[in-house]
Amino acid sequence: MNAAYDRLKARFARLGALNEAAGILHWDAAAMMPPGGGNARGEQLAALAGVAHEVLTDPRAAEDLAAATASDEWDVANLRLMARAHARATALPTDLVEATARANSACEKVWRQAKHDADFRKVEKPLAEVARLQRETAQALGAALGMDPYDALMDGYQPGVTAADVEPVFAAYEAWLKDALPRAEAIQAAKPAPVPLAGEFPADAQRALCREMAERVGLEFSHARLDESLHPFCGGNPSDVRITTFYDEANPAKALLGVLHETGHAMYERGLPASWGRQPVGEAAGMAAHESQSLIVEMQACRSDAFLTFLSGRMRASFRADPRATAPDNLARLWRRVERGFIRVDADEMTYPAHVILRFRLERAMIAGELEVADLPGAWNEGLRALLGIVPPDDAQGCLQDIHWHDGAFGYFPSYTLGAMAAAQLMAAIRADIPGLDDMLAQGDLSAMMRWLNLNVHGQGARLGFQDLLRHATGKPLDPSAFTAHLTRRYLDA
Repeated sequence: MNAAYDRLKARFARLGALNEAAGILHWDAAAMMPPGGGNARGEQLAALAGVAHEVLTDPRAAEDLAAATASDEWDVANLRLMARAHARATALPTDLVEATARANSACEKVWRQAKHDADFRKVEKPLAEVARLQRETAQALGAALGMDPYDALMDGYQPGVTAADVEPVFAAYEAWLKDALPRAEAIQAAKPAPVPLAGEFPADAQRALCREMAERVGLEFSHARLDESLHPFCGGNPSDVRITTFYDEANPAKALLGVLHETGHAMYERGLPASWGRQPVGEAAGMAAHESQSLIVEMQACRSDAFLTFLSGRMRASFRADPRATAPDNLARLWRRVERGFIRVDADEMTYPAHVILRFRLERAMIAGELEVADLPGAWNEGLRALLGIVPPDDAQGCLQDIHWHDGAFGYFPSYTLGAMAAAQLMAAIRADIPGLDDMLAQGDLSAMMRWLNLNVHGQGARLGFQDLLRHATGKPLDPSAFTAHLTRRYLDA
């Protein structure tokens, strides 16, 4: 190490603090801010984005990157990630960064009302502006980094993964689903229908049970909050994690399963190497890696037969409900039910990738200029019909359902299904290393599983890329067959 590298570490520590402040402002906008604060919040976020961009693009940063040296494995990785962040930042002028932050914030506020009214036309112009700025950003990044513009956006969420990597994986899954989905539906139809959850599920009781389940996973509320928002998410920073959900007093599953999902994200943040806090190497390894952690908790562990045995008892203690409905086998039929639905966040794990494939194709076309925002509703409806044979009745259940594009997150969606595939691969490795895992899950004990993840995933930070992280944890890069094998066991062999 040398003085130039020390200065870079100080610079990135300041940048990290600025990004943490922006993250808390984003959380507040979703969970606490009154509707009238939207315009001011947009300016605040734009100002912070501009300051962070200036810190990163300061000419002295380039001088220090040219002079910095490191020998330790973690420092070498940190320096490499610093150079990557600098290259991405210097490809974008500050006015574009600020305009993008401002447009994203404005569009996201309009989207809320447009979704409520199921009226895409209300948000069409703000979304067109967001998409225009995202195309401009993609082109600038692509030119600077020698990448396809859409790949340059993907690289911002999951470094090292391109559309060319994703496309054959998605095409293979689409082909598998065409045969597997009707088979799963037939197997399901031959079994008794689940008993609907009926009873009293007050929000306060749901909130208490959600908090208890988050603590079961390992989340410490001395460093975390659980709040409410329109769209569940995990934000904050490793020492101050913010998770949100929403409560439906007719259906506690939405909040409960949502909190388990977001707790997986939160545990990844909490498990990042503290000694590398506010340094690039101390961050998560990308959003596909992040999604693998939410899905291994929610889908792989907490929707397993073993954990549902435990959760059934806790639900009976928490709610006045039909005991037949909260029986473990009935919860399995309810929460592992295959159904061709319109809403991504409500989709079962077999059809969920179809929703991601649709968004991947549409956002790629928008960035390439092949799909106008005005034509998005029709393209969405036709794409969903081709993938799942259904057409949404309105835009709220169609192209307005997700916040992502309206908040400028183009290139993010592939991470969801890559994460699901990685989660299945990681769980197979965990089961091989912890033979008694199901006995632990049946007692509501996830501690051994979380220790394994902390050692092999969380604690590695961004030292390893997505594929190398999987090699480190499981002995091989992403293997999509682990996911289809999991689905086969759960839905086709039952």
